[in-house]
Amino acid sequence: METDQLGDWRRTHYSTDVKPELDGKEVIVLGWVRDIRDLGAIRFVILQDREGTIQIIIPRKKVSENLAKKAESLQRQYSIGVKGTVKKTEQTPRGIEIVPSEIRILGVAQHPLPLDVTGRTPAQIDVRLDARVLDLCRDENKTVFRIQHIALAAIREFLSDQDFIEVHTPRIIASATEGGAALFPVDYFGREAFLAQSPQLYKEQLILALDRVFEIGSFFRAEESHTRRHLSEFISVDIEQGFATADDVMQVLEEMVHHVCKKVKKRCQNELKILKHKIEVPKIPFKRFTYTKIIEDLGKKGIEIPWGEDIPTPAFRTLGEVHPYFYYITDWPTKPKPFYIKPRNDKPELCEAFDLMWKWIELASGGTRVHSKDLLVKRLEKQGLHPESFKHHLQVFDYGMPPHAGWAVGLERMMMMLTGKQNIREVVLFPRDRFRLTP
Repeated sequence: METDQLGDWRRTHYSTDVKPELDGKEVIVLGWVRDIRDLGAIRFVILQDREGTIQIIIPRKKVSENLAKKAESLQRQYSIGVKGTVKKTEQTPRGIEIVPSEIRILGVAQHPLPLDVTGRTPAQIDVRLDARVLDLCRDENKTVFRIQHIALAAIREFLSDQDFIEVHTPRIIASATEGGAALFPVDYFGREAFLAQSPQLYKEQLILALDRVFEIGSFFRAEESHTRRHLSEFISVDIEQGFATADDVMQVLEEMVHHVCKKVKKRCQNELKILKHKIEVPKIPFKRFTYTKIIEDLGKKGIEIPWGEDIPTPAFRTLGEVHPYFYYITDWPTKPKPFYIKPRNDKPELCEAFDLMWKWIELASGGTRVHSKDLLVKRLEKQGLHPESFKHHLQVFDYGMPPHAGWAVGLERMMMMLTGKQNIREVVLFPRDRFRLTP
């Protein structure tokens, strides 16, 4: 099919900006054909753009033959431009429609489409992800990323107001950041390198110059896990604060979560309505439970976990029933935590680490960092890591490293909380996991 040129047409209004008070005015709307209904004498075309939908009405006997013929050639997902007159009506939910004087077909779609863009025919998530951009045309999927946009703006606003400076650290690194999680190797001009697991070591170093830093960016973990909450490429929201302890950054974290929930609830009312999801702005401070207390509580529920071991997912699900909103788990055993987490002075078998939980999902983890070079070397050796591999990081501790603390929030998990989605892949534009490398 021959398509038309855009020419000098430019959008005058998004669909949601066309309102009854524009009755009789000429507008140009640009978007895609979402649906078509034909009643014989009248053809209805639902045009969808980024903001929503609007009805185009084509009464065959009242428009030109050329326009009627063009309207009949339209199919779902064609990109079109419509110039026409706004008309008040009681037949549509918004009380308006557009009677076109001209339609331009700007792009055609091949049929059958891999997905039903109206959503009337459901599809499995893998089918949806294979045609992800088409999947995102549906309101409930597109809405997730409108909420994410507001959430990210709120995060940046809050942290900037708290005097944190946004930074960007390398994604190609020479050695493991944390030693624990598997790494993706990279051929770096004939040398072995890796994709970064986190900005941890760099953000610690940067407090020597910038005192308070934050970063929002993609990181990579070659984990075998394939669950509804794990990804191989994920977005992490990190902070590091100089002259601070875990208590200080826990306060920053809960205040930020409160701020984000408040902003999203206020600014995303329509999006939350589409998702049928309600956000409760949490009261702060959040409740705190020690690791030992959590283990004891689980024991009362018949779930026995030897002290010192990690808490498995089934146990977390039980915790989510007991604690249905935000809470911290503090005073974790030192042994399984990363080498940079500071052991408690009074009880070295415990450390100044914390996890922020939402129901049964871990949203964030953090703690006070080791700022003594001698202790850091001992911690590395205790975990079977070679201090020589971390020499560039260790040398920074000869420059007057102050006490410091920080945390990392998984943005996608926060988005699950903000949108009510149950599968983390639904809150990622193009997810990367153990099995998915395309599109």
